Amino acid sequence: MDKYSQEKRSEVMRSVKSKDTDIELQLRRALWAKGLRYQKNYRGVRGKPDIAFPFLKIAVFCDSEFWHGYDWENRKNDFKSNREFWFRKIERNIERDKEITSQLQEKGWTVIRFWGREIHSNLESCVAAVYQCVQDKKVLKKARKSYDTD
Repeated sequence: MDKYSQEKRSEVMRSVKSKDTDIELQLRRALWAKGLRYQKNYRGVRGKPDIAFPFLKIAVFCDSEFWHGYDWENRKNDFKSNREFWFRKIERNIERDKEITSQLQEKGWTVIRFWGREIHSNLESCVAAVYQCVQDKKVLKKARKSYDTD
């Protein structure tokens, strides 16, 4: 049984944002402060990465635990009402995340995924991971360009 009325549950669900979430804003601000320039909600590839460096083919996703199924095998027991709907919904999200990651990697993209809890508790390590990836890709790009002009 849901602890909210149907009207209240609808109100709560309508308030859930699909972009510019707290975790995205937190990571984007930290990346910007580090001097990294990116595109947000990049529509040029499937999955619309929350943060993208298209020229370097880097896609960053900020995945919330609820919608993307963090620790799903244990957490699915938390659902008391409308279980079939939620299982189907979240398991499809998990599957879609895997498909998107695979498709982007096949196209030469580097995909970085962070759980919201990682961003909240280890922001600096998340920023460092993205920063290092950007630097590595820049070095590779420069090396290829140098090799092509020789």
